[in-house]
Amino acid sequence: SLGQMSCNPSFGGIGKGHLMREVDALDGLCSRICDQSGVHYKVLNRRKGPAVWGLRAQIDRKLYKQNMQKEILNTPLLTVQEGAVEDLILTEPEPEHTGKCRVSGVVLVDGSTVYAESVILTTGTFLRGMIVIGLEMHPAGRLGDQPSIGLAQTLEKLGFVVGRLKTGTPPRIAKDSINFSILNKQTPDNPSVPFSFTNETVWIKPEDQLPCYLTYTNPRVDEIVLKNLHLNSHVKETTRGPRYCPSIESKVLRFPNRLHQVWLEPEGMDSDLIYPQGLSMTLPTELQEKMITCIRGLEKAKVIQPDGVLLLLPRMECNGMISPHHNLSLPAGYGVQYDYLDPRQITPSLETHLVQRLFFAGQINGTTGYEEAAAQVRILAHCNLRLLHSRHSPASASRVSGTIGACHYARLIFLARSWLTTTSASWVQVILLPQPPEYHCTPVWAREQDSISKRKKKRNNLLVFILRFGIISKNLFLDLPYMTWILMLTKLSYICRALDVLKYEEVDMDSLAKAVPEPLKKYTKCRELAERLKIEATYESVLFHQLQEIKGVQQDEALQLPKDIDYLTIRDVSLSHEVREKLHFSRPQTIGAASRIPGVTPAAIINLLRFVKTTQQRQAAMNESPKTDQCLRNADRLQERQL
Repeated sequence: SLGQMSCNPSFGGIGKGHLMREVDALDGLCSRICDQSGVHYKVLNRRKGPAVWGLRAQIDRKLYKQNMQKEILNTPLLTVQEGAVEDLILTEPEPEHTGKCRVSGVVLVDGSTVYAESVILTTGTFLRGMIVIGLEMHPAGRLGDQPSIGLAQTLEKLGFVVGRLKTGTPPRIAKDSINFSILNKQTPDNPSVPFSFTNETVWIKPEDQLPCYLTYTNPRVDEIVLKNLHLNSHVKETTRGPRYCPSIESKVLRFPNRLHQVWLEPEGMDSDLIYPQGLSMTLPTELQEKMITCIRGLEKAKVIQPDGVLLLLPRMECNGMISPHHNLSLPAGYGVQYDYLDPRQITPSLETHLVQRLFFAGQINGTTGYEEAAAQVRILAHCNLRLLHSRHSPASASRVSGTIGACHYARLIFLARSWLTTTSASWVQVILLPQPPEYHCTPVWAREQDSISKRKKKRNNLLVFILRFGIISKNLFLDLPYMTWILMLTKLSYICRALDVLKYEEVDMDSLAKAVPEPLKKYTKCRELAERLKIEATYESVLFHQLQEIKGVQQDEALQLPKDIDYLTIRDVSLSHEVREKLHFSRPQTIGAASRIPGVTPAAIINLLRFVKTTQQRQAAMNESPKTDQCLRNADRLQERQL
């Protein structure tokens, strides 16, 4: 199962595309493998600014698994051993470090042992995993795979605080049973943008890629969900689910009387399956089929089981007992409930407080999706493991340094909430452009400790040199004839910086270089440099002001908030309804306390800080006014006496 995609056959998206780029900056594999395995490449949010662009790719499941296994199994000095981990090998702790014990290896389910200096646990949805369809529950971490029970019990005995999360997957639909002709067709980008900066392009031409299609739910779908809630134990459970992929039942309950998007996405070049993104559900099988055929374009849709496998799984009865194996045909979507560990029990470097040399990464920390799990495994856990072995201080990512740092900060502060991975979690969104993160995300500790390959390091150094050369040269002044400016711009100037010219929407590096071949032509030879210079020009002033705002927030964390402030009714500050409710409920005393409330975005904190400061200045001016008037009256009386 190495390289198997458990759920959605796609990578990237809003926020998650940033994670993919940052993983690639530290030589992570998934970005490069996606460039070799995709069937549809798209940059989301193109109409908005580069800070919120989201690189996304629909992936061929079989091709991704094949390419990933080929890469891993051919990696020098890497040994791959297949087996389920049942227990941990624990020894006496190192006296100079905190922790009740130290991990020194793992015990496999067959009784064999594997010794190690450090252990990283990436358990996914397998810790006491349970598949749910309607009212039936079947112990499994994924369709066809048994859960990890012994390891979950070991972690609980060690004293770790265990919680429960849930997720789900939709039923798969036969491609030839869908009426695509009446649906909204979405074509891939031309040219396609690769995830990895080591690749100039992806493996497949845009014209050979597969399209995706868009349809919507309707009131009949809502009716089926609402009438059959009593048959859905997954929705009735108090277990929290991820915000980024809620089930259709959850969306109907939370946002009634709305039409919800359903994306029909191919699962591979030679696959007959379509993945209906947005239709994750856990209703009984017959109701799932009924619901799907209510949707436009899916009136004759056939729900089929992936790979056509008939499973033999134990069943959890209503009394909590597990019945013997029985035939379970799953041509349906299902939910998965699993254990996670409260992330307050790990350090910013992902090492646990209770057990030395034991690292947690991925869904065991409450993450959501392939991308954040890959980011934690590659950038935090693995790099810190190398630093630990070389006796260096562990590294951590901050909210300002990248999307990974923003997500990890949110998870530590917000108590393992199933967090939505977006750029809004970061303090400086403009820095988190989907640009070469080598320029800001490949830290010195990773380069110096050989956490990235020589090939990647060489590519990094070249890109950083080119980018720095171009950005240092951005203050180049141009003295051009009047008619040259006429041809490029409607607003004229005779002498200005090249960067100032690039700020105009209709000007890019190619057009500017045509007008001024020397010295600008050399800047167009590198695609990354040309794009980066355009972004630098567009966001130069925005970035400056944003950094100033962040500096102000950091300096004023201890600023007291007014005790009588009514967050629900104040009009002079821009806050969303959700943020107002959270502030009203929590009643933070300082700006710093407000910034640590789950769901309160950095933009809201900046607006709140600006409002409080303005209010204080206005109040100080009003308090000063009577004193000024009194001074003037006293001066008048003195003049009268003197006269």
